[in-house]
Amino acid sequence: MKVNESLEKFYYYAFPMQAVLVTCNDKKGKTNVITIAWHTPISKNPPLYGISVAPSRYSHNLIQKTKEFVVNFVPYEIVDKVNFCGKNSGRNIDKIKEANLTLEPAQKLKTPIIKECFSHLECKLYDTLTLGDHTVFIGEVVNVMANKNAFTDDLLDNKRIKPTYYVGGNVYTTISKTKRIF
Repeated sequence: MKVNESLEKFYYYAFPMQAVLVTCNDKKGKTNVITIAWHTPISKNPPLYGISVAPSRYSHNLIQKTKEFVVNFVPYEIVDKVNFCGKNSGRNIDKIKEANLTLEPAQKLKTPIIKECFSHLECKLYDTLTLGDHTVFIGEVVNVMANKNAFTDDLLDNKRIKPTYYVGGNVYTTISKTKRIF
């Protein structure tokens, strides 16, 4: 038997979603990081990737001004850092320093990548859409980097990498089984 549920958290039915750390810079080049679960590929040609950010978030203004961001895909081993970056604002603290994350230069952007992450999408702002209470920042992917052993036969090696997935609230998980069906 099915019952009606509250509309308040309708989006929880889409979870778990892979959590990512998005880096962005202020005008002086200082890097901030935001945890995001609402992200998706948009187009293959041109290569476009979207992230959804509420206007109240500190990173929202940074991305609008610098017109670039990096999507950093995170292994489960740093899940505590992912949660920390999602619960704190860069307006008040240096989340990179407090979470003990390591920045490395990106190849095509001023915004750095996070060393502890297994892959990175360097994105130049292509377009923005205001949809409800969020802005979808659509980035043109100008460079992709990944750890050498992150992928097997063009598929993410979930056993080796164990990506971080957001379930809702302060709950995270990872994939424990993978099955290839022919």
